[in-house]
Amino acid sequence: MGKIRAAITGVGGFVPDYILTNAELETMVDTTDEWIRTRTGIRERRILKDPKAGTSYIGVNAVNQLLKKTNTKPEEIDLILCATVTPDMVFPATATLIASRIGAINSFGYDIQAACSGFIFALTTGARYIESGAYKKVVIIGADKMSSIIDYTDRTTCIIFGDGGGAILLEPTEEEVGIIDSIHRHDGSGAPYLHIKAGGSLNPATHETVDLKQHYVYQEGSTVFKFAVTNMADMAEKIMKKNNLTANDINFLVPHQANKRIIDATHERMGINEDRVLMNIDRYGNTTAGTIPLLLWDFEKKFKKGDNLILSAFGGGFTWGAVYVKWAYNS
Repeated sequence: MGKIRAAITGVGGFVPDYILTNAELETMVDTTDEWIRTRTGIRERRILKDPKAGTSYIGVNAVNQLLKKTNTKPEEIDLILCATVTPDMVFPATATLIASRIGAINSFGYDIQAACSGFIFALTTGARYIESGAYKKVVIIGADKMSSIIDYTDRTTCIIFGDGGGAILLEPTEEEVGIIDSIHRHDGSGAPYLHIKAGGSLNPATHETVDLKQHYVYQEGSTVFKFAVTNMADMAEKIMKKNNLTANDINFLVPHQANKRIIDATHERMGINEDRVLMNIDRYGNTTAGTIPLLLWDFEKKFKKGDNLILSAFGGGFTWGAVYVKWAYNS
């Protein structure tokens, strides 16, 4: 028996219908379409308007599409991991709510919170369950309803974020495909630069915290930008060197969609041409844990079995990492 690897065998995705354009944002805050596009690369983002729908709604839609595409029955799922910073509730886990709503009655699951790096952290975690031989079908979800934690009077953050997410199915294989390697890091000294001030056990919700708008994303953009450029590029470069890969060996870079300038700096550091860099930030903005699975969903038809993909992300707190994936199927 050969080595068991965890292979991505299917991808599903979901974005809400409502499109929040830069032109509409011009009527809400002091900004312009040109300013947003030149600094972020974003033209529009999707917003989940239904006040009764949370992140689980995004996850359920993405997973149901995934199950249909892969001819997988809900009761066949062993494990569901949901990467999110916008859970429906503090508890129970959004993964548990999604499992219930799709009928995954034989699964267990939990949420992973690593901000924008959440999906790749969850992907590596799910792969270990497959590699151990314990499970055969693991669903990894990356989804966020960022509009629920954004102050739409704060032009430094409201122009960046959108709602959406995706899901992938991991299954065991003995072929030379799947999740080959990963490197992950975190550094809590970055917390002051990107966080939500209130709502946790350190600073519980009160009338004062609500009045002070402390339940929205706070970001010091220039500091976060510098850390992201350095660390996303470092991780991508390190995983290439660790696996003896050159730029010519990489078919696609799949980077977290935070800012086009960060993405450009990463692929330039890796020596990868822009035509092999996947981007949809112009249409979706930054969906936090949802960006990388949405890229896989958007560009799935481009991938061929055996293609080398580098997934790279950087998130608040700080968290960052990279995953080397060898694609397992032809779409």
